[in-house]
Amino acid sequence: MIYRVQHVTSYRYSEKVSTSHHDLHVLLRGSGRQRILSESLSVNPAPAVRRDRVDWFGNRATHLAIHQWHGELTVTADAEVEVVAPPAVGSGNAWEATRDWVRAGADPEARAAVEMVLPSPHIEVSAAARELALPSFPPGRPLVDAACDLMTRIHDHLEYDPEATDVSTSVDEVLRGGRGVCQDFAHVQIACLRALGLPARYVSGYLVTAPPAGQPRLVGADASHAWLSVRSPDFGWLDLDPTNDVVPTDRHVVVAYGRDFGDVTPMRGVLLGGGRHALRVAVDVVPLEPA
Repeated sequence: MIYRVQHVTSYRYSEKVSTSHHDLHVLLRGSGRQRILSESLSVNPAPAVRRDRVDWFGNRATHLAIHQWHGELTVTADAEVEVVAPPAVGSGNAWEATRDWVRAGADPEARAAVEMVLPSPHIEVSAAARELALPSFPPGRPLVDAACDLMTRIHDHLEYDPEATDVSTSVDEVLRGGRGVCQDFAHVQIACLRALGLPARYVSGYLVTAPPAGQPRLVGADASHAWLSVRSPDFGWLDLDPTNDVVPTDRHVVVAYGRDFGDVTPMRGVLLGGGRHALRVAVDVVPLEPA
């Protein structure tokens, strides 16, 4: 499928800002399954400095520096992207084979995967996550079967609630409360997999949604989404979306990969002045035509 993606982030400040610096992860990530056909990034007011780079995880990151007085800031990322569904994978070997492959570190890919087994700033070691994971991972069970079973159980265990958590809510707090957003669903499953020695990464992006039958599509009604991937030496990375209990196909558009949400925050920054601020985010993902 080919999609048009627009992500608009707008800040309105109660007091003027004299200088601000921002780091962005809003440009889509290209891959063998995701080809960027066109893109643009517009910023108002215009930045004095814009630097584009590739970060540690291979994501496209942008730094902006704005050196003029402003009461509002708007960043608009536009792109057209072709997304191809991933090939089907089998059940894979027993999950312990992946754990032991990472532990042995006998090849460069295994050593690289170690980073996605270790704790990260937003995903600490969690006994509760390990306890949640264990029923899905009896000895000898194939990795894909176990990971998908865990995905379903997390989907059933947590209730989607956009008011229940914020970006600082820990995995254990989410498990105790039983509520959260897509970021929390992803963090919980990553914590479960890492607790068993399995490499898992956080994925930020967009999910193509359709309006209810008979209802018009609302501009700006979509939102950023998050899911995760688990690594296997048999087939590479397998995406899992516990918020929706699905294995992502060509309806998931990838922006970036990281250890957790903190590595791929769409926009963060520091500024001089500003007082209080009001934030508005509008996302549109529109199918254009089959690829």
